[in-house]
Amino acid sequence: MNKPLRRVAIFCGLLILALLIRDNWLQYVRADELNSSDFNRRVLIERYAHERGNIIVDGKPITGSTKTDSSDFAYKRTYVNGPMWAPVTGYASQAFDATQIEKLEDGILTGNDDQLFFDRTLAMFTGEKKQGGDVVLTLSGAAQKAAYEGLGKKKGAVAAIDPKTGKILALASTPSYDPSSFAGNSDKDGEAWSKLEEDKDQPKLNRALRETYPPGSTFKVVTAAAALEHGVVSGVDDKTDSPDPYTMPGTTTKLPNEGNIPCKNATLRVALQYSCNTVFGKLGVDVGADNMLETAKKFGFNSEQFVPVRANASIFPEKINESQTALSSIGQFDTRTTPLQMAMVAAAIANDGKLMKPYMIDQLRAPNLDQLSQTDPEELSRPLTQEHAQMLQQMMETVVKEGTGTKAQIDGVTVGGKTGTAQHGENNSKNPYAWFISYAKTDAGSPVAVAVVVEDSDASRDDISGGGLAAPIARDVMKAVIDSKK
Repeated sequence: MNKPLRRVAIFCGLLILALLIRDNWLQYVRADELNSSDFNRRVLIERYAHERGNIIVDGKPITGSTKTDSSDFAYKRTYVNGPMWAPVTGYASQAFDATQIEKLEDGILTGNDDQLFFDRTLAMFTGEKKQGGDVVLTLSGAAQKAAYEGLGKKKGAVAAIDPKTGKILALASTPSYDPSSFAGNSDKDGEAWSKLEEDKDQPKLNRALRETYPPGSTFKVVTAAAALEHGVVSGVDDKTDSPDPYTMPGTTTKLPNEGNIPCKNATLRVALQYSCNTVFGKLGVDVGADNMLETAKKFGFNSEQFVPVRANASIFPEKINESQTALSSIGQFDTRTTPLQMAMVAAAIANDGKLMKPYMIDQLRAPNLDQLSQTDPEELSRPLTQEHAQMLQQMMETVVKEGTGTKAQIDGVTVGGKTGTAQHGENNSKNPYAWFISYAKTDAGSPVAVAVVVEDSDASRDDISGGGLAAPIARDVMKAVIDSKK
């Protein structure tokens, strides 16, 4: 063979080798990736070729499937009380993919998960239709209804947790949306989607998990925990060395209190009862920025949470000076938090200092109802000792008995709480956020901790308060949980 022909032969051989390598790479190495790709239309058609498994609350499905007239998609997703449950379920849409539980557990719900291989194989031999499995949630229908109806037309969110286990009992966000409205792929579905995308109130935003707010005075319970844990104060009824007014270190700026309240050298109990900025601002400085950060992190701040849906990280700022520490310690400056995070704070205090990892999937089960997996409660951290947690319980219970949180009282039930009114906007020009965090205790212990934030409302600025707007919602959620256990 002459030299030019030999070069052509070698070149052709290299091309064939490259094709073989590429073919094997696609068929074996990237097979799973391509099979699950959102750009693989066959995957999408398969997703809706049969009835999808259901998401279950209180033993009943809050989702369903219905037949369609589409040539490609045999079924589409339906939802029971869609707007109420949307922050929990997310959506499954033929045109717009899926989110949250619908996305994370798509394999179980479609029946394509490896755990359902035996069921799929058996169906091939028996001729039965392919079925998806179910996702059983920890949520309480009664608590979710109380949260959603309590928020009503107000913009805000509610998160409720079982302090003993970490089970999420309610997760509401308003305004909301109906996932059924764009579950198909028609022009009507596209119009519904576009309307939601253009809505300035962002109804698809999960405010309970994905929006962070300044927590205002609700953060003072974290500052109190840090002060106790780091030995700055020793008891809830000991006087604090707190002037009124308090000039923040390195500045000439005085930290104000709201109204004529007894904050000078107040005890921790009185300071929380009246929500004294001067006391908690100074306590934050005395504890120190590093120790404040350490305690906040133990409560879950500065880390994303996965429940299994991702919740944005709540933030206690790092590398701050003393005046910034004072402001951060009363829930202002750059301190920001999700409602879920503040529910975790209340839950840790109610559970005697033990913070359980929050979760909302109780179990996964096969189409024949066999259990595939069960979520076991898991301890996340110990932000404070049992002794100090019980001190904070005393303080928070005083807030509800005779402080700013009296509207959270429930007959025959011990309730602890903390109000918050967080300023925001340039020069605090916008209506403040109304916060309330709380827990309820019965003879059997504490079955629920709640955080409520009302982002805006029809109330005038002077009438907006955590005790007035948010506390009644928290009360109704706690009562719903307690009543459901009777």
